[in-house]
Amino acid sequence: MTAYTTYAQYREGADALERRLGAFRPRALLILGSGLGFLGDVVETPTAIPYGDIPHFKASTAPGHKGQLVFGALAGRPVAVMQGRMHHYEGYGYDDVSYAVRVLRLLGCDTLIVTNAAGCVRTDWQAGDLMLITDQIKLFSESPLRGENIPEFGVRFPDASHLYTPRLQKIARDTAADMFITLREGVYFYCYGPQYETPAEVRAVRLLGGDAVGMSTAPEVIAAGHCGMEVLGFTLLSNMAAGILDQPLSEQEVLDAAEAAKDKFSRLVLGCLRKL
Repeated sequence: MTAYTTYAQYREGADALERRLGAFRPRALLILGSGLGFLGDVVETPTAIPYGDIPHFKASTAPGHKGQLVFGALAGRPVAVMQGRMHHYEGYGYDDVSYAVRVLRLLGCDTLIVTNAAGCVRTDWQAGDLMLITDQIKLFSESPLRGENIPEFGVRFPDASHLYTPRLQKIARDTAADMFITLREGVYFYCYGPQYETPAEVRAVRLLGGDAVGMSTAPEVIAAGHCGMEVLGFTLLSNMAAGILDQPLSEQEVLDAAEAAKDKFSRLVLGCLRKL
């Protein structure tokens, strides 16, 4: 029988962080994806804690992921910035992938801001655009809530009608408009990878209602919704998904796109943080 993370183990991780942080308590957790971890480098009065120092925390092995939590202030708000995330394709279970969300919830975080770099499914959009995630699709793999329910976090059958909080979406729209940043809106389709999608799979994603396709985010958002957190999500459309252009996909393309979008992406996220 599969062994799932227990409440005692989540509590152990939270207690270890409390000992390192003293009286500091973050209110927002930022999970930053491929090539987007630079926001952790501008945290004020930072305390950086490697994942390996936190009980039951797994290592992040994906390119562009530093593998540490940075605590401090961003845009005047107390935050925890996760520089690098875990992925199911690294061999981790979905409770491992979403472990940080539940631990930080125990520390007092009530908001999750999650980012990713993903393939653009829409042929009328362009690589380099930013997308506000309004909903997600995760159909073909198990839930991070599988196993015995932990009532300290939430109910057995949580509602998923508004995993991405409408109030925060309005903040994002208003912030983007004020900054003259074009912000697409759409549905994030989760595929667990690590291979990029085939052209046929991308056509299926489009038919099912996906606007962007990637290998992260959805598990963490499900866990956040289960434990009552508000969620704001952004996708950097780092490349056109397979089959749209006559060229192969690569990790370097994703990292290059993240570097090119660094300025507008950071301004948008920080602008939203100021309004929370």
